[in-house]
Amino acid sequence: MKIIKRNGSEAVFDLSKIANAIEAANGEVPEDERLTARQIEYAALNVEDACKAAGHTVSVEEIQDMVEDEIMALDKFEVARKYIIYRYLQNLKRQSNTTDDKILTLIECNNEEVKQENSNKNP
Repeated sequence: MKIIKRNGSEAVFDLSKIANAIEAANGEVPEDERLTARQIEYAALNVEDACKAAGHTVSVEEIQDMVEDEIMALDKFEVARKYIIYRYLQNLKRQSNTTDDKILTLIECNNEEVKQENSNKNP
């Protein structure tokens, strides 16, 4: 099964990435509020089943929404909160990286729009 990555390319669905993401959020909460290994596996498998049943190639964002729903369905709201916060912080990093890349292209004169804007062209 394939998924659509953020950059638009396709990749093979990887169940371990879902389990790892849940485990990372799980490790951020007190032990008495954590998911068990079985619950993590259950949630990851449910997400995989939902992706298969979707009838279309799902995006990473859709998968992450499914993960949130699965964690909340298990009444582990603190884990879900940590997962959502992690997602938000990763999104901020991605935005920062693209902004930095745009600034660097301007500084290094690699930006095609700037090159074209300043060139003498025949109409």
